[in-house]
Amino acid sequence: MKPTLLLLPGLMCDHTVYEHQINALSEAWHCIVVDYEDDDSLVAMARRALDNAPESFAMAGHSMGGRVALEVMRLAPEKVQRLALLDTGYASLADGEAGEKEVTGRMARVKTAHEQGVAAMARDWVTGMVHPDRLNDTALISAIVAMFERKTPAIFEAQINALIERPDASSVLSNIDCPTTFIVGRQDAWSTPEQHQAMADKVRHSRLEIIEDAGHMSTMEQPQAMNEAFWQWLS
Repeated sequence: MKPTLLLLPGLMCDHTVYEHQINALSEAWHCIVVDYEDDDSLVAMARRALDNAPESFAMAGHSMGGRVALEVMRLAPEKVQRLALLDTGYASLADGEAGEKEVTGRMARVKTAHEQGVAAMARDWVTGMVHPDRLNDTALISAIVAMFERKTPAIFEAQINALIERPDASSVLSNIDCPTTFIVGRQDAWSTPEQHQAMADKVRHSRLEIIEDAGHMSTMEQPQAMNEAFWQWLS
């Protein structure tokens, strides 16, 4: 029987964000992509992930999915054999002006999704989420926008609320004792390589892998490099 790889997608993402990795790994691994449905907290998403998982599994989380993975580690660390955290973060909402600015920006996008549709919101959002050189890559941008468009404005609002209310996961990182790899796009402006180094510094037995010429959507921007990083992590 094949071992299970639990894949946790990020904000408004689905199986498409891991499609290349699933194609590369599926002969050796049983891949499960979690659908959070209308959950509006990271803890609820983590519980849903555990409900979909066997007693023992490897787990990768991208962006918001990385934060969900950390909540899985808080709830049931004994079930996770190895962990990969991709283009993600661990801190709660910042205090003061920085936090207010983040909330304002996120709620403006929620308003756009409700008033103009998810596709309009996604086309604006994606401009800061891929390597600048890929903004004219019609196939990549269309795939990302279409993925977002499969979800509703209500789901977007629920997931944004989950991110705004995100718990701090510093203590979770410090307690991880399974083999852990952090993977990040070199040009990820949202979740920087420096942020991933800070996370890796908190985790015993961890390593940091940087994907060159990739922004936040690294699994889709540089699939071959990401596939290789996954094979290395899983072996």
